[in-house]
Amino acid sequence: MLEGMAIDPIALTQQLVNIESTTYHEGIAGVFLHEYLAAQRYEVERTAVEQPDRASTPGAGSGERFNVYAAMPGIKPDVVFSTHMDTVPPFFGCREDDEFLYGRGTCDAKGIIAAQVAAADRLREAGVKVGLLFVVGEERDSAGAAMANLSPKGSRFLINGEPTDNRLALASKGALRVELRAKGRMAHSAYPELGESAIDKLVEALHDVLAMQLPVEPEIGPTTLNIGLIEGGRAPNVIADKAEAHILVRLVGPSEEVRQSILATVGDRADVTFSLDLPFVRMRRVGQLPTMIAKFTTDIPKLTAWGEPFLLGPGSIHVAHTPNEKIAKKELLECVDLYVQLAEDLVRS
Repeated sequence: MLEGMAIDPIALTQQLVNIESTTYHEGIAGVFLHEYLAAQRYEVERTAVEQPDRASTPGAGSGERFNVYAAMPGIKPDVVFSTHMDTVPPFFGCREDDEFLYGRGTCDAKGIIAAQVAAADRLREAGVKVGLLFVVGEERDSAGAAMANLSPKGSRFLINGEPTDNRLALASKGALRVELRAKGRMAHSAYPELGESAIDKLVEALHDVLAMQLPVEPEIGPTTLNIGLIEGGRAPNVIADKAEAHILVRLVGPSEEVRQSILATVGDRADVTFSLDLPFVRMRRVGQLPTMIAKFTTDIPKLTAWGEPFLLGPGSIHVAHTPNEKIAKKELLECVDLYVQLAEDLVRS
């Protein structure tokens, strides 16, 4: 790229999508962004984020992973754009037609990275003090955001990017990850009275959990619960001595009520672990920007030290995490304008 040339968010999206960066394997994407932003005259910092234990975390990598922060030398930013470098698996590269870019990360969230970089370029030319924060691990545990929150840069506002169809989110649901582990006693399946089935206990507990009454917030909607993973047992002819299930609850308020309900419902049929708790977040309206409610969770709850949060981004969450992930080129370009407008409105307020 020639120095001084305007940033092309479509081309940058294509470059980013063609770099595999599924969660725990973000290092190459981080190196690319570091070099790209340094070439744009930014002062760039890397902050290492530890890899999880590979024995206990399927898919965990062994390579370096880090957050990337960029700003013009010597400035304290008024506004920081942020989103995540990691994607869900499986990786597939970028292709295009006249209207759309297709590929893993086009809308969640590499197109957003490109739009934010292009917006920041315009804002700094207009004299706005702007920073860029790109983190790892959002799709799993927000580990990168948690690390970034230990070293904020004094910004007044944080504009986080997720697919919101170019609408400003007035709220985003929280997330409570729950793990149930049941224990039993093995026996020959012809003599079930000699054993104790962990699977039977887990299935009964899950049946009751699905029947629970969950909180509803009138302006936001209901709390929802998904049983996303079940595994256990040894073989069809063996009474199962172990079984587990992983649940994700989308919260519309504090988690404590849901936690207590799950514990009471499961009782002694399984051990209950709460492995992630990201709170529900409300945000304010700005100007005449169109608005929405995000039923998903973001890094915002882990970035509390980076200023008042806002959530905006191109693309539809309905195609994120699917084999049909895509983003409209027109929408990507429009979001650059929206990011600039939002940042300028906030800085002037």
